[in-house]
Amino acid sequence: MDNIDKFNRRYNFLSKLSAAFFYSVAVAVALNFFWTPGHMYSSGITGFAQLINSMSERFMPFTLSTSLMYFALNVPLFILGWFKIGRKFTFFTIVAVVLGSVMMKVITPLTVNWDPLLCAIFGGTINGIGTGFALKNGISTGGLDIIGIVIRQKTGMNYGKFNIIVNLVIIAAAGFVFGWTRALYSALTIFINGRVIDAVYTQHKKMQVMIITEHPHNIIKGIQEKMHRGITILHDAEGAYGHTEKTVLITIIDRYDMYDIRQIVAKADPYAFMSVCEVEKVYGRFKEQEIV
Repeated sequence: MDNIDKFNRRYNFLSKLSAAFFYSVAVAVALNFFWTPGHMYSSGITGFAQLINSMSERFMPFTLSTSLMYFALNVPLFILGWFKIGRKFTFFTIVAVVLGSVMMKVITPLTVNWDPLLCAIFGGTINGIGTGFALKNGISTGGLDIIGIVIRQKTGMNYGKFNIIVNLVIIAAAGFVFGWTRALYSALTIFINGRVIDAVYTQHKKMQVMIITEHPHNIIKGIQEKMHRGITILHDAEGAYGHTEKTVLITIIDRYDMYDIRQIVAKADPYAFMSVCEVEKVYGRFKEQEIV
C-alpha cells in the first residue's frame, strides 16, 4: 500500500510538472507567434505585462520585457497564494509562471505580417488550451486565478465582474496604443481564450443529477463513499408505465465527477433512469474540491 501511495504521489507530481511545462510553451507561442506580431493584448496579468512593455518602449529610455513583467507582476500574488490558499498549490503556480517567463524569452518572436484576425483566433485558442490543461491538472497559471480563488474563499462570490473590469482596461489600453481596430481584435482573442479554457477545463462546473431507481441503497453507498456528495432521497415515487415503486435521488456534483457517477449507477442498477443538467449557482452546504 505504501508503494502505491508513493507511486501516486510521484505520478501526481510529474503530471502537474508536465502541465506547467505545456502551459509555458503554449503561452509563449501565443504571445510571440500571434499576439505580438498582431499588435494585440491577452487577458489578465499577461495582458498587463504586454501593456507595460508597450509603454516602456514608447515613453521610457529602456524597455521592460513582457517576460520580466509577467514574472514581476505575479510575485505579490505568489505571496498571497502562499498564505491564503496553500503551499503546494503556490509551488506549482510559481513553477508554471517561471517556466512561462523563460519560454517567452527562449521562443523567438516572429516578425511576420499575419492577418490580425488569424492572430486573434490562434493566439486565444493556443493559450486557452494551455491554461485549460493546467487547470485540469490542478495547477494555477498565476495572475487573476489566485485573486479569484481568494475572493471565492472569503466571500463565496464569483470574481467574474472583477475579471471583466481588468480585461476592459486592457482592451481600452490596446485602443489607445494601437488603435481601436486592434482593441477589437484584443477583445476577440480574450473571448476565444475564455471559451477554450471553459471547453478544456470543466471541473468548476456544477451539475444536478436526478436518478430514478428501484435499487437506491447501492447507488447511495457508492456516491457517498467515492464522491462524498450529499443526496436528497424522495421515497414512494411511482413509474407510470409499470406502476412500480421507485426512489428518486437528487445530488449536485462537479462536472469532473460525471464519469464516476455514471459507473456507480450502471453497476448498481443498469435499468435506472438518470438525467443531468448544468447548474448556474449553488447555495448552502456544498463540498468544493480542496485546493492544496
